[in-house]
Amino acid sequence: MFRHPLPLVLLVLLPAMASATASPEAERWWGHVRVLADDALEGRETGSEGYRKAATYVAEQLSAMGIKPGAGDDYAQAVELVSRRLVDASSRLALVRGGRRMPLVIGRDAIIASYLGESGQVDAPLVFVGHGLSIPEAGHDDFAGLDLQGKVVVILYGGPDHIPGALRAHHSSLEERIKVLRKAGVVGVVVLWNPKNEELPWARIATSRLEPAMSFADPSLVENQGLKVGVIFNSRHAEKLFAGARHSFKEVLAMADANRPLPRFELPTRLEARAEWKESPVKSANVVGVLPGSDATLAKEYVVLTAHLDHIGVGVPVKGDAIYNGAMDNATGVAAVLEMARTLQALKPKRSVLFLLVTGEEKGLLGARYFAARPTVPLSSIVANFNMDMFLPLFPLRHLLALGQEESSLKAPLQQVATAHGVTLVPDPEPNRMLFIRSDQYAFIRKGVPALFFKFGHAPGSPEERTMKAWHTRHYHAPSDDLRQPMDREAAAKFVRLLSDLTLTVANTPERPRWHDNSFFRRFASTPVEEARQRVP
Repeated sequence: MFRHPLPLVLLVLLPAMASATASPEAERWWGHVRVLADDALEGRETGSEGYRKAATYVAEQLSAMGIKPGAGDDYAQAVELVSRRLVDASSRLALVRGGRRMPLVIGRDAIIASYLGESGQVDAPLVFVGHGLSIPEAGHDDFAGLDLQGKVVVILYGGPDHIPGALRAHHSSLEERIKVLRKAGVVGVVVLWNPKNEELPWARIATSRLEPAMSFADPSLVENQGLKVGVIFNSRHAEKLFAGARHSFKEVLAMADANRPLPRFELPTRLEARAEWKESPVKSANVVGVLPGSDATLAKEYVVLTAHLDHIGVGVPVKGDAIYNGAMDNATGVAAVLEMARTLQALKPKRSVLFLLVTGEEKGLLGARYFAARPTVPLSSIVANFNMDMFLPLFPLRHLLALGQEESSLKAPLQQVATAHGVTLVPDPEPNRMLFIRSDQYAFIRKGVPALFFKFGHAPGSPEERTMKAWHTRHYHAPSDDLRQPMDREAAAKFVRLLSDLTLTVANTPERPRWHDNSFFRRFASTPVEEARQRVP
């Protein structure tokens, strides 16, 4: 799963529960995970040889199942990227207060974010702007009445509880934030994370600065330009930013935890930053397969199943292990898509089904964004997207979280299929994690396609909730997300059956899925072509 850029967020893993009586379905799923998360693939870094081997394996599996190439005559949709890496030794951060310069220790106090900014220097005053959100639909604007020209804003990641989670997440996305910040004349952003919502230890966030960031080689596709610097600040050292200000960081956190409006105020401090980047070209590819529909009319429309094939490769060693295998994130999701392809091929759905295993998710949803911008089938023919990313089969599947379920007519068939499988649907328990925008379905949502993103759910306060939180702390984006951690293979097989039934139901229903009239995301389907897509035949 993509570490949403504001803030830098990461993920983890646990070993695999073997069963002497494992079903053939569970063993086939596990067989794919075992191949994709093997050390030989070296963590499937975007554009690497390990990624190429993984893509070849997936294409061969689709071909063997009778799934046709989905990128013309090939399974590969080429994606040209640019990699950029921070020159750590040449980068500097400092705070200046009352004429006194206080250097910050990069990696301990803060890091320079890899996903935005330019080479060069910044010297600018700091302004705290609450959550840093402008949401006209909710009457919320943290920038109203502020003069931010030439300044660096400091934000506390998250948002007010009264704003729906999906809407809050959309306006928290990097693309939406940069639009607002550019308009306000902001030159940089410092992000603070509320300790109670942290997913990762700071040490793991700090070492992530050494990973390469990537962007599109085609500048027309790049949406994160316009700011000179981005900084992620260690919340345990954040009082350094607030020294001498109207409010301390502790007071700000107390207001946020009480869901009170956050104040906005100038900090009596300037930020000095210097960054240097080195760039190099990268070639990678999405893997695309298609199962043509069995109905002459409905076959012209597509349900798209997605999972990201990349992970973060070889990195800083942890306990002597430098390979970030990405077994849960996201060999499990790719394996699920492959087994769904096997199941659906035998069921002959009426609509066509497109199987899309994307590159560059960990670099900012790049493969999915590229496909959404340059689809291999007409965008107007895509009726729905179901995304599988790190669905976390850590325990039996009794609860299912389907992000986006309240936004479209997909909720009805989802509820029907979940009930048939004895599974209870649950709401997003942690909206401030912004999961809605942190995986590949978001690229389709922004193009007007109704979509769902699936994870195992849990009841509040349950042992399953504790298990999932422990997994994030120990394994998310760590080398321990490998084949030694426990996974409930039968639960994964049940997940595959449920999602296959949902895909078949949607593919066989004459009416196209539609955004609800009151959904914010309906507006993305407002072009003439996409409005036609929304109409019931």
